[in-house]
Amino acid sequence: MIKLYIGNKNYSSWSMRPWVLLKQAGIDFEEVMVRFDSFDSQSQFKTTLAKLSPTGKVPLLVDGDLAVWDTLAIAEYVAEAFPNLQLWPADKAARARARSVCAEMHSGFTGLRSNCPMNIEATLLETGALIWRDKPAVRADVARLSAMWEELLAQYGGPMLFGQFSVADAYFAPVCARLKTYGLPVSPVVGAYVSRVLALPGVQAWITGALAEKDFLDFEEPYRLQR
Repeated sequence: MIKLYIGNKNYSSWSMRPWVLLKQAGIDFEEVMVRFDSFDSQSQFKTTLAKLSPTGKVPLLVDGDLAVWDTLAIAEYVAEAFPNLQLWPADKAARARARSVCAEMHSGFTGLRSNCPMNIEATLLETGALIWRDKPAVRADVARLSAMWEELLAQYGGPMLFGQFSVADAYFAPVCARLKTYGLPVSPVVGAYVSRVLALPGVQAWITGALAEKDFLDFEEPYRLQR
């Protein structure tokens, strides 16, 4: 059986992507959670993963003797391993578009990612309002996301970005969680898409796991004190 190594569900947005993809697609896998104790080279987190991957990071997919790291590489591997599930759109042009928006998320949106770290169990509306006021990079990222999602939903008819659930929706699931946590303003169309993604069974399963952790990590939450 495939093994997927992940970090804390409450914080690890990168881990969430392939986990949701596998879960929502109904692919059996074994979850191995490696707790974020720190990212120092001598931490338990790093020493555990260094034995499995040259990057020492999560997520990491292990299938037999093969280790696959990086979320895009994992998505491609899973899509090839289960072609009947059509995890990428069937149409060539739509497939290229889906890969493009996933790659854009992979390498971009640094304003949103750095200023609004994922924290599923928290509700940080006041923090979000200050970020929205003071961080033009966040406003620019949300504007780009909104334009992208509205265009795709209109072009492919919804309810997901390319009609049915695909890698793209799994890839943007952590963004939907961030928008909810920080209460960042979006259009009704985008807000409805966020609600649909967060209601997916695979996403709900991740959220349930995140809420059950109750593992406060101060280095993941520079914007608030433990209560």
